[in-house]
Amino acid sequence: MKSKMIFGFHAVTARLRHEASSVEEIYVDAGRVDRRMQELLNAAKAVGVRVIPVDDARLSNIVGTRRHQGVVAKAGELSLARNLDELLDAIVGPPLLLVLDGITDPHNLGACLRVADGAGAHAVIAPKDRAVGLNATAAKVASGAAETVPYITVTNLARTLRELKEREIWLIGTSEDGEKGLYEADFSGPAALVMGSEGEGMRRLTRETCDVLVNVPMFGSVESLNVSVASGVCLYEARRQRTVKGC
Repeated sequence: MKSKMIFGFHAVTARLRHEASSVEEIYVDAGRVDRRMQELLNAAKAVGVRVIPVDDARLSNIVGTRRHQGVVAKAGELSLARNLDELLDAIVGPPLLLVLDGITDPHNLGACLRVADGAGAHAVIAPKDRAVGLNATAAKVASGAAETVPYITVTNLARTLRELKEREIWLIGTSEDGEKGLYEADFSGPAALVMGSEGEGMRRLTRETCDVLVNVPMFGSVESLNVSVASGVCLYEARRQRTVKGC
């Protein structure tokens, strides 16, 4: 099983909670003895994961950043669904998906995963090329959501979108020149929210494949929202509609 490093209290604690068997060992800052560290040590002990005290410099060398919060875990790949058909076949009720086209900043990806988890989206889908992978930085920013929300990468996004349409999933793209406002869109049925990158937006083929384009109303002086903020606004509108209709 291929291993990777994850770091930060939220990411490591979430992995211990959701899939402790995938955690091989945890490196912690030997000089940190506060309550938060003690809680993590207790959680690791409870599931039998080995903890190795090291100095701060070694932790920074392991993950290539000083923003590790004093905890780094070596862990295997998650057993979350990584295949789209497998995922869709297992969903009960109308699917709610977040599709990211061309997101290259790991901080944006992590934040998108976090809002996807909060709004109850079933998965985040992204192309393998021209997009950031689920690296340690993205996992840390996700604050545990990388352990609970399947992140599915696909070779050909346009083809994947067509496959979603064949499954009668409504593709709702976001664009500042969308023909409908966000609150006019119907998210109560099977839906995939499609977000483009900041600046360039969705690629042409992605845009043309969407069933409808909606805009997020802007009432202030800024022209657009960060992609993760926009994702949150749209996904929670979808969740509101589904809650009202009992979906």
